[in-house]
Amino acid sequence: MALTGLEIYKQLPKTNCKDCGFPTCLAFAMKMAAGQVSLDKCPHVSEEAVAALESASRPPIQLVEIGTGANEVKIGNETQLYRHEERFHRPAAVAVRISDTLDETAISQRAEAVGKLVFERVGTQIKVNLVAVDNESGNAELFEKAARLAVEHSGLGCLLISATAQNLQRAAATLSDQRPLLYISDPAEAEAAAAVAKDNNCPLAVRADGLEELAELTAKISSNGVEQIVLDPGTRGLKSTLEALTRIRRISLKNFRPLGYPTIAFTTDSDPTMQAIEASTYIAKYAGVVVTDAVEPWQILPVLTTRQDIYIDPQKPVAVEPKLYEVGEVGPESPVLVTTNFSLSYYSVEGEVEASRVPAYVISVDTEGTSVLTAWASDKFSAETITKAMKDAAIEDKVSHRKAIIPGFVAVLSAGVEDESGWSVLIGPKEASGIPNYLKNQWKP
Repeated sequence: MALTGLEIYKQLPKTNCKDCGFPTCLAFAMKMAAGQVSLDKCPHVSEEAVAALESASRPPIQLVEIGTGANEVKIGNETQLYRHEERFHRPAAVAVRISDTLDETAISQRAEAVGKLVFERVGTQIKVNLVAVDNESGNAELFEKAARLAVEHSGLGCLLISATAQNLQRAAATLSDQRPLLYISDPAEAEAAAAVAKDNNCPLAVRADGLEELAELTAKISSNGVEQIVLDPGTRGLKSTLEALTRIRRISLKNFRPLGYPTIAFTTDSDPTMQAIEASTYIAKYAGVVVTDAVEPWQILPVLTTRQDIYIDPQKPVAVEPKLYEVGEVGPESPVLVTTNFSLSYYSVEGEVEASRVPAYVISVDTEGTSVLTAWASDKFSAETITKAMKDAAIEDKVSHRKAIIPGFVAVLSAGVEDESGWSVLIGPKEASGIPNYLKNQWKP
């Protein structure tokens, strides 16, 4: 929980020595409370004060690290119930389940399919994070083989699911350098699984039937030396799981440490479409890991899109660099389209130009990452800014014509752009989806 300046000040030496670069200890404390300076800037703070401040300022939800290297996933460390209050910080990990009851060929093929669930959206790569190997067979040897095959053929981090700590130990040992998330489905085996997690330096997910039992269980697990814990309230089904995840988030943000951990949720609906809906719901409210059987690209893409949208900073629009872009093998007679540098606007235009197979220049105007109509309403997408972007791009040196295409929704700007730039302005389609037809049938250099 964030500390106030006065709470921090009480732990400082109060000597006003200025060695931190600030005139007084109170001034330093206020800057630290605002997140503008770290405690290590004070050379005279005591070890007791460091321990007290670090403990008190720890986020209400523990950070949990799964995997290593390029496959490392960090969840937790969240501080808000509602995204608009600040933002959500650690995107939920999406895991696709693979049963160890499948034969080796089927496991390998499914793992390869999971590893290929990678998409590009608005200039960002989005993908599945984990393979979730489920010890449905109850056999330790099959579980170990399945875990090894799943990681090898997917190239992803791993979640190991079993009802017995002994089986988790065997599978974890074969993935000792991968730092998998261990999930123990039997609460009676949780303390034994904690020993496995500690020995293998792995995070541990535990299940209990209800939040009171879960709080009691996490206290036992943490006392055994495992701090990186993931919580499963034991619910299955959309309504009950959503309620449980929301309750855990609310309670943890009140600094109730026994439930101050990220959560895991499992999709259970047999309908393929509902699998995607269920997973997307858990990402929005408030799972740290979502485990699903959905493996088809059409199922996973909306889940990953939901995650990308939820975890984008709502106070900082996603923008591309404002400049001239070339789409295809452009030439002197290629059309010139104008849009804003809002990522969704730019990539919508770029995608439709590619689909048209008509090479074109696209000028991305600096509108501070806002969309066409929003930028126009705030005077950031105007005749002056469009003309400036055209001059900065030196587009007149690249094409033989003097025609620029602006979005149909801002047709009112056409006369102003013509006056400012000296170019002819053509009114393009209102929606990006109309660009292919426009370029094929209406564009003439």
